[in-house]
Amino acid sequence: MSVIPLVFTSGWASGINAYAVVLLLGLFGATGVSDEVPAALQRTDVLIVAGVLFLCEAIADKIPYVDSVWDTAHTVIRPVAGAVVAALLAGESGSLPELAAGAIGGSTALMSHLVKAGTRMAVNTSPEPFSNVGMSIAEDLGVAGVITFAIFNPIAAAGIAAVLLVLGIVTVFILASRIRRFLRRRAQRREEKRLAGTGGHWPPG
Repeated sequence: MSVIPLVFTSGWASGINAYAVVLLLGLFGATGVSDEVPAALQRTDVLIVAGVLFLCEAIADKIPYVDSVWDTAHTVIRPVAGAVVAALLAGESGSLPELAAGAIGGSTALMSHLVKAGTRMAVNTSPEPFSNVGMSIAEDLGVAGVITFAIFNPIAAAGIAAVLLVLGIVTVFILASRIRRFLRRRAQRREEKRLAGTGGHWPPG
């Protein structure tokens, strides 16, 4: 069977929480649940690092505005992780060139990352913090569920990931006005900090 469905699903999930993907796949391989997980993901040091970073993300992802800073820092990390995981999966199966798999996984991870980051910007316009926690828990459970399902039924899991990606893109377009409001607030805070650092005076014109 082609590894493309698993590559696509892992890419989508990596765009949301790359550390969870590495950790889950590594554990599935190390415990013998799946024979399709590359040995590189099963290494003890990789699992430890992925576990620690997953805990860091689990905390940062639930704090308003900190989650958006975290997302910004991972704009490169998540797509790269998606590409690497996809290439490793392709290399293990031999049914898809690693370069093509990396392109699929990386581009899918980038799209899902942008959806996540945009959605979080919209959520951060709400004054209460509970929506951030709820979104984060839903994302973590979604990634865990889809990746686990993909191990046993990769085609169906890829279909679910595709539907979630499309729904996410539509949601971001619907929330575009709230995202712009978040960006304006962030720009205003940066300007206030800059003025505070210069003594609160505008530079001469």
